[in-house]
Amino acid sequence: MERLLDIFLSGLALLVFCPLLVPIIIVLKCSGEGEVYFLQERIGKKGAVFKLFKFATMLKDSPNLGTGTVTIRSDPRVLPVGKFLRKTKINELPQLLNVFFGDMSVIGPRPLTIQTFGSYSDSTQEVIKQVKPGLSGIGSIIFRGEEEILYGPLASLDFYENVVAPYKGSLEEWFVLNRGLYIYFLAIFMTVWAIFFPTTKMPWKIFKDLPKPPPELKKSLNYPTQLDV
Repeated sequence: MERLLDIFLSGLALLVFCPLLVPIIIVLKCSGEGEVYFLQERIGKKGAVFKLFKFATMLKDSPNLGTGTVTIRSDPRVLPVGKFLRKTKINELPQLLNVFFGDMSVIGPRPLTIQTFGSYSDSTQEVIKQVKPGLSGIGSIIFRGEEEILYGPLASLDFYENVVAPYKGSLEEWFVLNRGLYIYFLAIFMTVWAIFFPTTKMPWKIFKDLPKPPPELKKSLNYPTQLDV
């Protein structure tokens, strides 16, 4: 059932967004380094590696520069047009092709690079590999402003690996253990809601019993103070 929904929703979205995608392709071709798409290896279901489609928003050699495959706020590798595409999440739209072709689902754990996936513990990796990665999901909704979190003194691989990755992994494990059509549709709704209201605290109220974030992340993730009581 979920696969049929993935095909229908991704196909419909590609048709709806086509008038938006064509101008973006033209702008990218005529600006920056002239690249339209950025294909990157990501970890999928059962640990299979697949090519993720995204609009090109960074320098071609970005994975070999700076913080590698971890992007931080005001990252100098991001191209001018790329800043807008990343802020609005438009750069993620080509992943609808990955959903349509079956590499991903509409909702699931965020597909990570080999480098960032390795930041998860072995047990977390095994749980996540049970399902297809998603265009959006619990981890993506909660960490919708991840680049803003990784800024200033927190803009380091150590902070990502020791604080961000373990907590993000616990959220993805929560999804795998609680997944179903109810969570599938609820996550789609919350994804759209969070785009229009980026500082919303609603996900914490909608998704019951989510793992509590570490103190360093509570403010950044808009964690409601009343839940600490």
